[in-house]
Amino acid sequence: MKPVILIVDDDPDTLSMLERFATSEGFSPELAANGNQALTLLDSVSPDLILLDAVMPGADGFAVCRLIKARENAADIPVIFMTGLSDTEHVVMGLEAGGVDYVSKPIVLDELAARIRVHLANAHKARSALTGLESMGALLFTCNNAGAIGWTTPEAQKLIERLEPETLAALRTQVQDNIASSPGSTATFGDDGSRFSLAHLGDAGGGDHLFRLDRSSEGNETILLQAAFGLTPREAEVLLWTARGKSNKDMSEILNISARTVNKHLEQVFIKVGVENRASAASAATRVLFQP
Repeated sequence: MKPVILIVDDDPDTLSMLERFATSEGFSPELAANGNQALTLLDSVSPDLILLDAVMPGADGFAVCRLIKARENAADIPVIFMTGLSDTEHVVMGLEAGGVDYVSKPIVLDELAARIRVHLANAHKARSALTGLESMGALLFTCNNAGAIGWTTPEAQKLIERLEPETLAALRTQVQDNIASSPGSTATFGDDGSRFSLAHLGDAGGGDHLFRLDRSSEGNETILLQAAFGLTPREAEVLLWTARGKSNKDMSEILNISARTVNKHLEQVFIKVGVENRASAASAATRVLFQP
C-alpha cells in the first residue's frame, strides 16, 4: 500500500507541484488549501505523513499543527513544515508545535524526498514497537509534565478506566512526583484491595514521560491467593511460603504450627489448586501474584 501524504499549502502552484512530486515518488497525495480543509480531511483520511505550509491565511501552520497533535487519531503522524522562514525562532516554533522537521522554500525535491522517507521509516518502527507492546498486554502510558495522561496501551487504558476516583487521584499524584525523579524510580500506591506499582521508564519525547503500571501484590498476597483458589487464610499462607521456597520445617517455625499441620494444609492446597506437587503449586501461586 502506498504511503499517504497530506499536503497543506495555500498556493495552488505549489500544491500542484507537490502533488506531482508525491505521485512520482510512489506516494498517494491528499491535498488541502488551508488548515481547516486539512483538519476536515483528517476526519476521513489517515495520512502517514503531513507536509504543512507554515505561513497561510487564517490559522498558520504552527496553530494547525497544534490542533493536529491534539487529536487522538493524528497525534503520532509526523509533520514536516515547509517554510520560507529560515530564522531560528520559526524553526523552534515549528518543532515546539509538534513538527519533526522542516524544509525551506524554494523546496529542493530530492532533499524533501529523502526527509520524507526517513520520517516514514521512523514512524513505521515506532508503530511496530507499540504494536508489539500492545500485543504483550503491557500496561504502559505516557504523561506530560503536568501529569496529564496521553498515549496508553489498550490494557493500560482499560485498567485506568476501571480505577476508583481515589486510586486514580493517587496515580496522578505518584506520576507527578515521579516525573522529577530519575528513570528507574518506582512507587506503590492504592489500598489493600487494589494496590499498584508505578515505574518511571524515562523520556518518551516531546516533553512526555513513559511509565509502566502493574498490579502489586505487596502486603496483599494471601488475600489474592484465597480469592484465586478458594483457600482458607492458613492455606493461603502455606501456599505463599511454598512459593517462596520454604520447607515444611521452615513454615512450621514461621507460622508457629507443627510440621504435621503444615503438611495437612499443603494436601488441601494441592487439591484446591489442582496440582500434585510443591513445584506446580508454587508456579500457580506465582502466576496469580505476578500477573500483569
